[in-house]
Amino acid sequence: MACTSCSTTDGGAPKGCKNNGTCGTDSCNKLTVFDWLSNMSAPNGETPFDCVEVRFKNGRKEFYRNTEKLSLSIGDIVATVASPGHDIGIVTLTGELVRVQMKKKGVNPESTEIPKVYRKASQKDIDIWSTARDREEPMKVRARELAIIQKLEMKISDIEFQGDGSKATFYYTANDRVDFRQLIKDFAKEFNTRIEMKQVGFRQEASRLGGIGSCGRELCCSTWLTDFRSVNTSAARYQQLSLNPQKLAGQCGKLKCCLNYELDTYMDALKDFPDFDTKLHTEKGDAICQKQDIFKGLMWFAYTDNFANWHVLKIEQVKEIIAENKLKKKVASLEDFAIETVEEQEKNFNNAVGQESLTRFDQPKKKKKSNKKPKQNAEVTVGINKPANQNTNKHSGNNRHHNKRPNSNNRSGEEKKSAN
Repeated sequence: MACTSCSTTDGGAPKGCKNNGTCGTDSCNKLTVFDWLSNMSAPNGETPFDCVEVRFKNGRKEFYRNTEKLSLSIGDIVATVASPGHDIGIVTLTGELVRVQMKKKGVNPESTEIPKVYRKASQKDIDIWSTARDREEPMKVRARELAIIQKLEMKISDIEFQGDGSKATFYYTANDRVDFRQLIKDFAKEFNTRIEMKQVGFRQEASRLGGIGSCGRELCCSTWLTDFRSVNTSAARYQQLSLNPQKLAGQCGKLKCCLNYELDTYMDALKDFPDFDTKLHTEKGDAICQKQDIFKGLMWFAYTDNFANWHVLKIEQVKEIIAENKLKKKVASLEDFAIETVEEQEKNFNNAVGQESLTRFDQPKKKKKSNKKPKQNAEVTVGINKPANQNTNKHSGNNRHHNKRPNSNNRSGEEKKSAN
């Protein structure tokens, strides 16, 4: 479900509407509801439901009453009641489905405290709203700097401006209670607007900002998950996962919500298993369980004096040994009940195409040309192996000439001595 402006180009690359969360058709946003009653008209004499669902920044949705009897449809930009002033939002749902959503979220449709919709937003309202939205990102950077100067242990995760630009809401996370009275004064002096601080949890922060999880998909909390249930390390123990906080923690720093998805299945499967702390008494010694496999119904046991050797037993065999131990009888050994494990042969896959090399597209390295000149001895040896011809005679003549030079020098030296 994507809007028409988010369709792909001719080359297959997504164009993207670039509306940054203000898509007019409301199909690019999270936690949307498909209006399956849009093509159905109300029965004769029935008035349409007078409440609408309006979405604001980061998927925040509120319910408003249409007291002015405006003809609103999905995607309309409206001005709603705020304190103080008014706010600007986008209508995401109308009709009878709004009543269903209100009951789902625990809002009484007949309540008199439901705020109302003023009017459809004018072009001036939209311009003020977009200008205020453009100020949020630089304000967040400056707000974090001011919080660091005050040495407050808090993290400002997001800023949301009201539609008329009269108020800015700062969302922050903190482990303990924070005294930010002086910080609010600094914010009001720096940004010249009304300041409101709201503390959110780490899971709510991740759901507001969104992201990609370790599974490669968008975060569950930012797409479809609406309630945050507590996750304990016992969920990882029942599923026999390593208690590594770096692997079990999500982007919010807490345990992943998906640990609870398959927990009920594991709990049902473990009902047929003996307790993990069960000891088996044999004549060879006591044995302790080391590992379980709920899918194959197997358990691994090892003697207390030899933890290196594990023995694989089926659940029925373990229950049989436990029944013998309850009668104060000991079995001979675990080897009598152990399953013979067959080593699986390694599968060697032959690539018929021959493209298994990762460097097959790399350009071959060019050999460096050696600039060194060949040595004289090498030339002489090469010349010796060559047949006797004119070239070899020339080389030999040169050698003779070189050999005669020191003799001439000696003669000149002897002449000088005789002259003296």
